[in-house]
Amino acid sequence: MKILDKLLRKKKEEKIEEVKEIITDLEKLCGDDKEVYEALFNTMYLDPRKIGTSMEEAEEKAKDFEKSGDAIRARMWYQTAGGLAIYEGNVKKVVNFFSECQKISPNTSYSILKNPEKAVAKAQEYYKKYLKEEEKK
Repeated sequence: MKILDKLLRKKKEEKIEEVKEIITDLEKLCGDDKEVYEALFNTMYLDPRKIGTSMEEAEEKAKDFEKSGDAIRARMWYQTAGGLAIYEGNVKKVVNFFSECQKISPNTSYSILKNPEKAVAKAQEYYKKYLKEEEKK
């Protein structure tokens, strides 16, 4: 039984090592620029074509929920609109939407607001490289 235990333990250790070595495409693209990676990690959609709503629709819903006093849903829709603005490369809208999110929820900070131009540029690079490859498949 000790031999079996050693073999199983060794396989588990190998699997753990494999997981540690996985680097996402976004991490590869950002390289050593951790600030841009952090800015995009929780704000951009890897494939925004699958969202099923437009930036304009998301903005409209966010404003409606904000007017009705539903801050949680308003923030969620502003985040969605912001993620879609990143995809469209619209820096002004990115700043606008994520500023609204931060205003609604002051305890949440959005690092994309520190350098939105650089983050949106890197996201556009990601979309050009990885979404084009998917279309070819």
